[in-house]
Amino acid sequence: MTIVTLVHPGSMGAAIAAQMVAAGHEVLWAREGRSENTWHRARKAGAQACDSLAEALSRSTVVLSVCPPPAAEDVATAVAACDFTGVYVDANAISPQRMRRIEEKARPGSAVVDGAVFGPPPAGGLTARLYLAGATRSVDLVATLFTNSDLHVRRVGDTVGSASALKMAFAGYQKAARTLAGVSHALAHAHGVGDALTEEAETMVSAILSDLEYLPSVAAKAWRWAPEMNEVADTLRAADLPADMAEATARVLSHWEQNKDQYDLPVSEVLSQLRNRAG
Repeated sequence: MTIVTLVHPGSMGAAIAAQMVAAGHEVLWAREGRSENTWHRARKAGAQACDSLAEALSRSTVVLSVCPPPAAEDVATAVAACDFTGVYVDANAISPQRMRRIEEKARPGSAVVDGAVFGPPPAGGLTARLYLAGATRSVDLVATLFTNSDLHVRRVGDTVGSASALKMAFAGYQKAARTLAGVSHALAHAHGVGDALTEEAETMVSAILSDLEYLPSVAAKAWRWAPEMNEVADTLRAADLPADMAEATARVLSHWEQNKDQYDLPVSEVLSQLRNRAG
């Protein structure tokens, strides 16, 4: 049995805690300053309350931080201030740069594991993935916490920041795509064509992010897609809707304007053009 301190039992954190408890581990949390809702989530997950963070840490081998991104560094600082020298796992949606700053905050003798959770809170048959990056021994220890659980551990390398980079790459698409869908439907409804947009959308291929071989085609058509996105931006502004994402898409497409009708470019070259132009 491994003893773990969870900071803090939100919806995702509590679900992860329940997976560890079910796997036979003890999960602690600090109730000081937390809400009644947090108390109920932690109790339902089977986590044991401690009066303070210092008390929980003094008994724990592993700390798991699952909190809102802006609080990630403050949590790491608070843990370090308690002289914790076990394995610190940051499973928050943060940038690789922020993750490396958190690594620097750790006390000498401790180990930092970079984590990223993908999927819904694992419960009721729903599964999620926990990607981990860091020293092999520490990653292996964290992996044992979720043996035969609904949270499936996947190693993504030795370098702290790798798991966070994966999360940022995925979230950058997923969150932007869902937000853009909202803007698109708002525009269609403003013109009375919402049902037609939904019907047309049902014919679309949904595996856009997994289809890398399609990117050269996008780059080859960027010369005419960029002006089209500027037209979209004008239409959005006329409907009193945010045009920022359409304008940003036009700017990104302009990085590929030299590729007119070059459909056979390697994917690696298309990606490199974006990176070099952005730099």
